[in-house]
Amino acid sequence: MQRLLAGVADLIFPSRCATCDTLLRERDQPPFCPRCRAAITAIASPLCPCCGLPFPVQEGEDHLCGECLVTPKPYDAMRALGVYDGALLTAIHRFKYQGQTNIGRILGGMMADTAVSLWSPGHFTLIVPVPLHKRRLRERGFNQAVVLAREIARRLTLPLDVWSLRRAVETIPQVDLARQERIHNVRGAFVLRRPERIVGQRILLIDDVCTTGSTLQECASLLRRGKAKAVTALTVARAVMNLGKQVGN
Repeated sequence: MQRLLAGVADLIFPSRCATCDTLLRERDQPPFCPRCRAAITAIASPLCPCCGLPFPVQEGEDHLCGECLVTPKPYDAMRALGVYDGALLTAIHRFKYQGQTNIGRILGGMMADTAVSLWSPGHFTLIVPVPLHKRRLRERGFNQAVVLAREIARRLTLPLDVWSLRRAVETIPQVDLARQERIHNVRGAFVLRRPERIVGQRILLIDDVCTTGSTLQECASLLRRGKAKAVTALTVARAVMNLGKQVGN
């Protein structure tokens, strides 16, 4: 019945590319047409095994970047599907700012596939999305990280915890802030209100975009203080300085 209803919906509301609005054919992989999907810059080795920063060279082994060598991170690893530009940037903006949550669910499925390819089964025991402040949640109507995390949890058959981590301070948007301003902006912005649910968990922390990583670091640090056994962060996209101006959340 679900497949039948989905087929009827496709006839009435044909799927379109999340970037260029081209009608998707049956063999295309949503939410992108083949041309836009090919334009996505995937993040792959060589990269920093800790923060996931890709290196500009295309050959060589993974190794710690300068920042991770100097400053240990509170997470075990951080990864992203691709670079935050072009088709991926447009798809995230349509999902996040235009309320096209169907795009978010598909992106969440892509993140689940990435998690399966990177980590072994049983690597995680809990999915935790980065929370929004309640005022921002009311304005937007949904938390984009929760939409992504719900699909990932469904695909990986893992529990989803949207209650333990809470954003207690309404911070100003990160988009126009410099690196140090971003770090200061989120410091102390989150609280752990159900720490007993975090103890001993191997957590997959979910957000839509990583720029400087300050939000993910703040959340991961709090989860580790709550005695999480391990914290790994996964986002749809990552802003990379040498590929353009950093933008995002």
